[in-house]
Amino acid sequence: MQLLVLVKEGDHDAFNQVYERFYKPLFGYAYHMIDDKYVCDDMVQDVLTWFWEHRAHHQINNLKSYLLTAIKYQAAKYIRRGKIRENHLLATLNNTTITVNEESLEFRELQAVITSSIHQLPEKCREIFRMSREDQLSNREIAAKLGISEGTVAVQIKRALDKLRDNLGSMHFWMYFFL
Repeated sequence: MQLLVLVKEGDHDAFNQVYERFYKPLFGYAYHMIDDKYVCDDMVQDVLTWFWEHRAHHQINNLKSYLLTAIKYQAAKYIRRGKIRENHLLATLNNTTITVNEESLEFRELQAVITSSIHQLPEKCREIFRMSREDQLSNREIAAKLGISEGTVAVQIKRALDKLRDNLGSMHFWMYFFL
């Protein structure tokens, strides 16, 4: 408890002790969920930086539990944003050489399935999806153009992507290259 009082008063040595004592357990906890040492390091740094910057406002009874909970929420936010899937895909691409020949039969088949799937979407869903992918408009821009909420745009794009995943089956990995 004395350490917290010293940190609250702005004692840098006390904060360094907190850092030294909790960095490894926080990193390990984050790494267990995220499995990316660079992301986890950033996450722990962010939490400890935030802890220091807001030290005057803390009402903490158990510092370790408080910091672990902060890491848990940061990891959950990271996962919700889909960064794990994105990072996994990028890591896979970095370790694999992929050449796409637009004349290949596989490419044409994939393109046909995607086109067919998009045509099967309800009209409004198809329009929103095309504005997102072909015109590269943000959800906010689409919502403004169509006079609907951003939430509706997000739901329609999710529906379109779910439909494409269903129709592509095991080919869905390749969808990331073409959409």
